[in-house]
Amino acid sequence: MAAAVTLPRSVRITRRRLDPLSTALALALLLLAAAALLAPAIAPYDPAATDILAANSGPTSAHLLGTDDLGRDVLSRLLHGARLSLLGPTLIIAVSTVAGAALGIACAWLGGWFDLVTSRILDFFFAFPGLLLSILAVAMIGTGFVAPVTALALAYTPYLARVTRTIALRERRLTYIEALHTQGLSGWAICGRHLAPAVWPVIRAQSAIAFGSALVDLAAVSYLGLGVQPPDAEWGLMVAQGQSGLLSGAPWQSLAAGILIVLVVLAVNTIGERAEAKAGERI
Repeated sequence: MAAAVTLPRSVRITRRRLDPLSTALALALLLLAAAALLAPAIAPYDPAATDILAANSGPTSAHLLGTDDLGRDVLSRLLHGARLSLLGPTLIIAVSTVAGAALGIACAWLGGWFDLVTSRILDFFFAFPGLLLSILAVAMIGTGFVAPVTALALAYTPYLARVTRTIALRERRLTYIEALHTQGLSGWAICGRHLAPAVWPVIRAQSAIAFGSALVDLAAVSYLGLGVQPPDAEWGLMVAQGQSGLLSGAPWQSLAAGILIVLVVLAVNTIGERAEAKAGERI
């Protein structure tokens, strides 16, 4: 009777059932992203158009979510603000995931002095909170969108690199990796064809969770007045601009932007945590 052959995890074929909750949340996020892309076409008003006579008005048929202190339509500003509010975290996580995964796999594969030096450098950056790095970047580069996004991408890279390194080291010690190396397969090929697919489920889950944190950090930078500047719309900036309305009985702008931030963070965190649980079952 032939002995069973255990294939490496990276080449196993498994049936995966879609998680209904994660699928529904992902579709909702895609709809929100589509609304942001189509904002110029579907927004009922110009987000920068002011109407002092309609300032701080409540929700009506003309303004479904009310207006701000300058009479600008809150719904239109939310839709346009979603562009920068979602683009920023997307860029942050894309850059930090690619850089972190590459560094983590390289540290696990090469080891030695490269692993030691790289890990110490990552520990140095890991010690600085992302918000602090953003403030330092704004002080050097100036307020706007680029400085905080660059700083936060740098801040999130060590975290994702650590996660990748841990999973890659565990995979690196498996016998099939040594067998592939003995057969003459190059390190590049082993890392690309086997280590990277093996760590991807965990990295994907961690990246989803990190997206929510990046969204909050970027909104906090804008809230402090160091990120996106008026008259551009961005959710964190809208929360800050609507503070006066909270005291005067017109909380529409702050509440709408704040609730949207919370809902998006809850959605991506739920997707990430459920994906992480599934990835843990497969490891």
